[in-house]
Amino acid sequence: MTHPLRLGIAGLGTVGIGVVKIIRQKADLLAKRSGRPIEITAISARTRAKDRGISLSKYAWEDDPVALAERDDIDVFVELIGGSDGPAKEATEAAIAAGKDVVTANKAMLALHGQSIAEAAEDKGAALRFEAAVAGGIPVVKALTEGLAGNEITRIIGVMNGTCNYILTRMQSSGLAYQEVFAEANALGYLEADPRLDVDGIDAGHKLSLLSAIAFGTQVNFDGVRLEGIGRISIDDITQAADMGYRIKLLGVAQKTPRGLEQRMTPCLVPAISPLGQLEGGTNMVILEGDAVGQIVLSGAGAGEGPTASAVMSDVIDLARGIRVPTFGMPATELTTAPVAQSAVPAPYYLRFTLQDKPGALAKVATALGDAGVSINRMRQYGHDAQTAPVLIVTHTTTRDALDHALAQLPATGVVATDPVALRIEEL
Repeated sequence: MTHPLRLGIAGLGTVGIGVVKIIRQKADLLAKRSGRPIEITAISARTRAKDRGISLSKYAWEDDPVALAERDDIDVFVELIGGSDGPAKEATEAAIAAGKDVVTANKAMLALHGQSIAEAAEDKGAALRFEAAVAGGIPVVKALTEGLAGNEITRIIGVMNGTCNYILTRMQSSGLAYQEVFAEANALGYLEADPRLDVDGIDAGHKLSLLSAIAFGTQVNFDGVRLEGIGRISIDDITQAADMGYRIKLLGVAQKTPRGLEQRMTPCLVPAISPLGQLEGGTNMVILEGDAVGQIVLSGAGAGEGPTASAVMSDVIDLARGIRVPTFGMPATELTTAPVAQSAVPAPYYLRFTLQDKPGALAKVATALGDAGVSINRMRQYGHDAQTAPVLIVTHTTTRDALDHALAQLPATGVVATDPVALRIEEL
């Protein structure tokens, strides 16, 4: 019988235990699909005595994940520790140095160190796979590296953080303010230990930078991702967007432009009738656009034990079958360094101001926009009181640079009571 593929699993949290369950419960099916048995040889985690709801006594234990990575009786090191540096990175590098293949769900580590780690793996003839690092159970990495390999990818667009999508859709359905829904999501355990990773767009930005590298043959450049979180989105923004036929999403977009590689993870308005506009709760959606295939829409659970463990196992089974693909779809040494686009492709924008209720206030705002070359498409004033007047403006297509210039002039007018909110309108 063909010898088994032997795994060493580092990290026994939700995803790690999910992987153990799949291997135990589906051993025969996995062997038939991969052509060989898949077995767990050894494991490692921070705490040995913790009750994880499943017996792990049959596996060898290593307190140090580096020691696990270097064991002679494992073929694949499965890194589910997390964190951009520290034990996760040290153990991954040790596994590669020992000639082991690596499967990881660690988007932060790859977003910051992916180029060097991929080069080290390919130099050693080791595979580095990361389907589980992006969009949970959605096979978007495989779609880009394999299914769409014959296409020139023109754009990636999507919702890649389920927590933010839950918050925004919950605000829409309940009429609750951002802080109330944030607290609710935290109580439900949806937020990372550091919530900024979710609501500031960092987690989703990591994912976008990885997909961008595959799609455009460029070195991973997380620093080149424009990040803006959802913390300033108010229930008024949600309501006003809905009145215009839009929904607000934390949207990732990556595309090659004449000015360089554009990568942004920012709140945007999308048409309510579009697939992204109809996306509810914690679901993720990634849209891939290729010159030959057109538009492909992938949607599914973006996190959780089952979906993420499923993605880990897809990589493990490929390795068991002998399928080996360069980390980012082409040899890491051939990835180019793309210039960062300093400005986004022009688009219309949604603007919300709170103005002092003074004669001529609106005219001063319109003048500031016009002087910067920003043309107003429509304007609405709503719910004003004795001191202030909330105003909504939708611009014609403009550049972000022109808009930022206009917004920078507003404090000097003396009529703006609060910082304006500016959201791009993304037509799909």
